[in-house]
Amino acid sequence: MSQVVVYRPDSQMRNPLKLFSEMWRDLLASRELAWQLTRRDISAKYRQSFLGILWAFLPALITAIGFSFAKGSGVVNIGNTDLPYPAYIMFSMALWQTFVEAINAPVQAVATAKSMLSRINFPREALILAKLGEIGFNFGIKLIFIVALFLVFQIPVTWSVFLAPVALIHLIALGTFLGLLLAPIGALYQDISMGLTLVTGLWLFITPVVYPVPQGGVFGQIVQLNPVTPLLVTVRELATTGVVSNPTGFWIASAIALVGLAFAWIVYRLGMPFVVERISS
Repeated sequence: MSQVVVYRPDSQMRNPLKLFSEMWRDLLASRELAWQLTRRDISAKYRQSFLGILWAFLPALITAIGFSFAKGSGVVNIGNTDLPYPAYIMFSMALWQTFVEAINAPVQAVATAKSMLSRINFPREALILAKLGEIGFNFGIKLIFIVALFLVFQIPVTWSVFLAPVALIHLIALGTFLGLLLAPIGALYQDISMGLTLVTGLWLFITPVVYPVPQGGVFGQIVQLNPVTPLLVTVRELATTGVVSNPTGFWIASAIALVGLAFAWIVYRLGMPFVVERISS
């Protein structure tokens, strides 16, 4: 029997309460499938890699070594940082890496599941939850590395370290918001994935990962307007000094991340049926 596609003239947005109820129901229903997909993806990723879980923090380590040599030899003038510079850059790179993973995760999840989407009817939220689980696992490995950094460099911590995960969740929410917004079109065009590599590479240079937040000039204004800046810096500050330098910027960026995530979820929800139709034809 051939599949019958029924088109309805009314939009789901005409009844938002029903739409949100269905979204929440499918989110809850997708938990078990998401857990199975997370286990499968993590197992496949590290089983097929010679270095395995080392890839979770190798980019941060290599970047720190390179910039530390450059700073020590006077090639670059980074300025003073609150932490010993190797620890500062490795910690910051681990946070940046997590943010980039959150952007790429929804796009990769939908792109790699195209064959499953065209054959099986299941809550599409499972794909996103599975990738978020993978991000959480990867950061758990990075956390071991970060704790080792704190011990080696004897970095003191305060009670505010327990608030750092909250800021980290907001940072991941910002990345997921952007990735979820691009996921439907990313399933149809590979340009999205390749473009994200270019954009995040440029984005790194306007984010205070390898340097402290500049306080003046045009470049300083660009860095401070970057929504990643207050989120990443706040995670770093809560985990170390306990003094948040830009609480207003943090809450503005957090509001953008959380409201944007809700909006992107709606776009994802409404756009995926059209994506499934395109890849099935």
